Amino acid sequence: MALGVLRVRLRLPGTHTLKEKRSVIEPLLVRSRREFNVSAAELDLVDDPQAALLGFAHLSNHGGFSDQVLMGLLRSLEAERAFFVEDWELEVL
Repeated sequence: MALGVLRVRLRLPGTHTLKEKRSVIEPLLVRSRREFNVSAAELDLVDDPQAALLGFAHLSNHGGFSDQVLMGLLRSLEAERAFFVEDWELEVL
């Protein structure tokens, strides 16, 4: 059994309040859960309206599959225009 963990730091330059940030982050987390079958949550930077640290986890029988799913998720995040991916870290355990 393999567990893939992806941590992504986002920069949200168009948001100025926590409410605006939530309106970007919540649909993103819901869509990620639905389209990529991952667990998703905001991990840190919850009080910063222009930054977010998100975590995604994928459990599978094969580490290569978890890696493939999470890299696909990362590519979809990088294609978004509402925010920028500043940094990311992927681990398969």
